[in-house]
Amino acid sequence: MLDRLEGIREEGFSKIAAASNSAELESVRKELTGKKSALQEVLKSLGSLEPDMRKSVGMKANEIKNLFAEKIREREKELVASASAVEGEFDLSLPGTDIKRGALHPITQMCYDLNDAFRSLGFEIYSEDDISSEKFAFDNLNFAADHPARASMDTYWLEGTEDKRGNERLCLRPHLTGGSVRRLLEVGAPTRFVYPGRVYRNETTDARHERAFFQYEALIVDRDISFSSGRVMIETILEKVFGRKVNIRMREGFFPFTEPGYEIDMECLLCGGKGCKACNQAGWIEVMPGGVIHPNVLRAANLDPDEWTGFYTNIGLDRLVMMRYGVDDVRLFHSADLRFLKQFK
Repeated sequence: MLDRLEGIREEGFSKIAAASNSAELESVRKELTGKKSALQEVLKSLGSLEPDMRKSVGMKANEIKNLFAEKIREREKELVASASAVEGEFDLSLPGTDIKRGALHPITQMCYDLNDAFRSLGFEIYSEDDISSEKFAFDNLNFAADHPARASMDTYWLEGTEDKRGNERLCLRPHLTGGSVRRLLEVGAPTRFVYPGRVYRNETTDARHERAFFQYEALIVDRDISFSSGRVMIETILEKVFGRKVNIRMREGFFPFTEPGYEIDMECLLCGGKGCKACNQAGWIEVMPGGVIHPNVLRAANLDPDEWTGFYTNIGLDRLVMMRYGVDDVRLFHSADLRFLKQFK
């Protein structure tokens, strides 16, 4: 029996030394010390041996079991050390491995580019929650009490937030402009800031409209802000974003929070002004309304309209992205279709 144990020991040492990785070493460990191992069979047979032989065989078997455990630990350290050494070396002649990398959504990238452009002009970046209130979305912005935009056909009102227990009626923000008064109440004047974000409108979707889309609003409040300085700012921003001069035109427009207000169009870059689906065959596409801030909005922000004036512009972020990449349907950007989005890596 002692000779058999010696044979088990020698064979076990050889198998431990031959293990070339952690998985093989674990398999050897189970083979040498597991319930069905040769060593375990010897221990189970001790009861059939003579008392003197039983003692010597038992001591020898336990000694070999401890030696196996020690040798396995030593071999495991050797394998770890050799693996670390290999990982530190690489063959420059081998072909590279493709790495799957993500990319920013094109609307997010446009937002970051606009942030950089406005920061270069001294603007701060401001953000607020997607849920607004009737006070900030309409009342503070000089909307009449019966203005159609307050109706559920245009605005998504949140159920259970009607005027109960003095609570304000809440809604998904239909525009970013409500954030202007909130920010002015925080910082006062003079100030200049931009506030990008998603807005929500209950309207029919088509190539130029979505129910949830992104806007990018900018506001300057200071003394003696001229209308022409606002136009120069817009031309500068568009040139920075598109890397070239962009033709624009300004048309009279009415908005409750501006006086006077305007609509600004840029020449459609998809068709070069000839007319296409994206611009509704007009050759121009509306990208940003705005105007001089209305005195009532300044009063809502606790500012004296005789001392302060301001200039709004609200950029249709999705439409700028359409112009940059030559996409004629805004719905594609919100489709979550990876086949479409991967083109912008």
